[in-house]
Amino acid sequence: MALEAVGGAALGAVFGTLLDGVIAVSSKTIMFKTHLRDLKFTMESFQQVDEDLRQHPNILFRPIPGLERFRIQMKKGVQLVDKCSKVRPWKLNAFKKPIYTSKLVALNASLNTLLSVLTVHIISDTRARVINVATTLNQIDANIVAQYQNQNQNQIRGWCAIPEPPPFTVGLDVHVEELKMELLKDEASMLVVTGLGGCGKTTLAQKICKDQKVKEKFKGNLFFVTVSKKSNCLVVQELCQKTGSLVPSFQEEAIAFNWLQEFLNATGQDPLLLVLDDVSPGSDSLLDKLDEFKRPNHNILVTSRVHFPRFGPAYLLGTLEPGDAMTLFRHSASRSDRSSYIPDNLAEQIVQHCKGFPLAITTIGRSVCEQPTEIWEKRVAELSKGSSILDSEDYLLACLKSSLDALDERMPIIKECFIDLALFPEGRSIPAVALIDLWAELYGLDKDSWSIANIHELTNRNLANLVTRNGKTEIDGYYSEHFVTQHDMLRNLAIHQIGQDEIGKEKRLIIDICGDNLPKWWTEQKIKPKMSRLLSISTDGLSSEKWHDMHLPKAEVLVLNFQTENYGLPKFVKKMSKLKVLIVTNYGVFQADLSNFKLLGSLPNLKRIRLERISIPSISKNSMQLMSLHKISLFMCSIGQAFSNSSIQILEAFPNLVELNIDYCNDLVELPVKICDLIRLKKLSITNCHKLSRLPEEIGKLEGLEVLRLRSCTDLVKLPGSIKDLTKLHLLDIYKCFSIKELPEDIGEMSGLEKINMGQCSRLQELPVSVLNLVELREVICDDYTENLWGEPFKSNLTKIKISVVKEDFNLNWLHNL
Repeated sequence: MALEAVGGAALGAVFGTLLDGVIAVSSKTIMFKTHLRDLKFTMESFQQVDEDLRQHPNILFRPIPGLERFRIQMKKGVQLVDKCSKVRPWKLNAFKKPIYTSKLVALNASLNTLLSVLTVHIISDTRARVINVATTLNQIDANIVAQYQNQNQNQIRGWCAIPEPPPFTVGLDVHVEELKMELLKDEASMLVVTGLGGCGKTTLAQKICKDQKVKEKFKGNLFFVTVSKKSNCLVVQELCQKTGSLVPSFQEEAIAFNWLQEFLNATGQDPLLLVLDDVSPGSDSLLDKLDEFKRPNHNILVTSRVHFPRFGPAYLLGTLEPGDAMTLFRHSASRSDRSSYIPDNLAEQIVQHCKGFPLAITTIGRSVCEQPTEIWEKRVAELSKGSSILDSEDYLLACLKSSLDALDERMPIIKECFIDLALFPEGRSIPAVALIDLWAELYGLDKDSWSIANIHELTNRNLANLVTRNGKTEIDGYYSEHFVTQHDMLRNLAIHQIGQDEIGKEKRLIIDICGDNLPKWWTEQKIKPKMSRLLSISTDGLSSEKWHDMHLPKAEVLVLNFQTENYGLPKFVKKMSKLKVLIVTNYGVFQADLSNFKLLGSLPNLKRIRLERISIPSISKNSMQLMSLHKISLFMCSIGQAFSNSSIQILEAFPNLVELNIDYCNDLVELPVKICDLIRLKKLSITNCHKLSRLPEEIGKLEGLEVLRLRSCTDLVKLPGSIKDLTKLHLLDIYKCFSIKELPEDIGEMSGLEKINMGQCSRLQELPVSVLNLVELREVICDDYTENLWGEPFKSNLTKIKISVVKEDFNLNWLHNL
């Protein structure tokens, strides 16, 4: 446990005992309720500190004076909390209560002091890192240092998370052991694992990283970066981000490689493992530099479809042996909760046709699971048609296509949804909420849950993976933590399907631009109109946006993916009169300025806009009117004073806006008052905006609001009193709003309120009496602590309410050592 390792003092164990005691006592006793609640809030604050400690492993074993004193005080605190649990109000005299109270206050103060001590050391370590890097850069180029220091306001915290391998794998244990033996040697090495697409290279790398001996050796110096088709600058930026360092803006490869060299030098003799997954031939210069820079005890594990022979013999990963292939197929074709009928002879034929490719085996196995024998026979016949294909990857695509063809017959929309995933770059997680926007307008999936259901259908057939940040499935329509991932061979299959459309009538047009190398057809003088409904343009960090004109009279969806710090909307956008959905995603590290935004003012049918990592002040200078716009989503954008100080009249600009989502916009301190002019707004979601401290009192003007979601706005102190005027509101979500101490006194006037999520509102003192007037309230989501607030008189009067208690994990797993 990280806290246990700090300074060599065994803090973790006694901290856990104290926290368990505080939770248990505060949920039962009515004595010292306020002080125990404050104590619990302080201890929960250690979660963020521990996350910081993970990024600063140098602190873990550094001598820190006075920590033993804190350990002793916490040990006494365990005894104090135990005594408080046994106190009975009728036995407590007037002299003893102040004694217990003062001791609880002193214990809380001691814990806050410990928080401050650890925070100071974290800040000190951060400054030391910045100074070391800045000093090194100064030796390279003084101008670079100045540029680097100017990026402080854009500091991004890193993480070292390793992707989880699939829960069920076969045939990889021997490969793990063989590669592990090489990686655990005390010498520098670069191992290239090569094999055909879909044979399990990424899964093998993930399993190696999760091996206990590997984790013990490399500890905090274990990094996993997916390369795919990213530029070298972007790959180095992602590695920089994962180390927890300040992330510079690398404009040139030479500067990125200089940082890479200094990073490797800074680790010195400490063991380091860097995994580069899915490396393409175009990234060989990056491997050259890593080979040049590596030091003793540094290991680089590369997965790729190519060999890179100059780095030594590659480790060839073949397909599965027949026995392992059959085991994997039976697992994929069976339900986990009960036995399933599997015709042995047909299963053997399918496995034989899959030629040992795990991806094909699991995908086809899922497609025939619980299906009648006739479907199995048809699948065998379809696979037999592709048996003459000589190229293995082409044959794999043919195998996968058989599962897709089955969708075409029974679920044509699901097949279309699968192909739509190719609109997003290879190797990137796709936000589920972006797919919701697409599919709502293309296929009439008016409810968000219907789109999520389609993603589940794809996941069940192994055509995609649905993952969530918290590992949980939401039950109240919050899908901002949901993402879709996909194997690159499946993306290739989708692109292959797009290529089957009749020339001139392609439903989707996908353009990938490297540098300024445009497709030949785009540079022709007399380009014909494109009849596509969906257009996706992806550019790398070297593109200058010198685009030619294009006419897309039928385009309804535009997806723009880029990596530069400045980006302009293509000028031909203003002629896309049928455009309904615009998704602009900056895959670079820093927020980007977006120009030509005013072009959208000429689009009469634009309904949904999603912007990711965009500087909103750069677009708020433009005055425009989007009459048809119903939904705006801002993710990790810089908002600043965009709406407050600009001349934009938000009601005139978006007169029919129904939904506004703001997520992870960390510079949002106060919600602009002008937002309250959007009188047609039905859904307002402000989530993970940790600096948001207040909402405007005028929020009561949003009389049509039905959903107000404020989850994880940890600095939000209170809800405005005018919230009582939101009589149509049916969902109020204040989950993890730690700083809210009370609800508005007149909250009972919200006559339409049906559901409240108030889990982890640990500072909430009590409920106002007016809650008794919430006659439509049907469900309250809370935790063990806030559940107690719903006792008498509320329990006996609000008999139709269902109290759902969300069990939080207090077992200190979040304090584990890396």
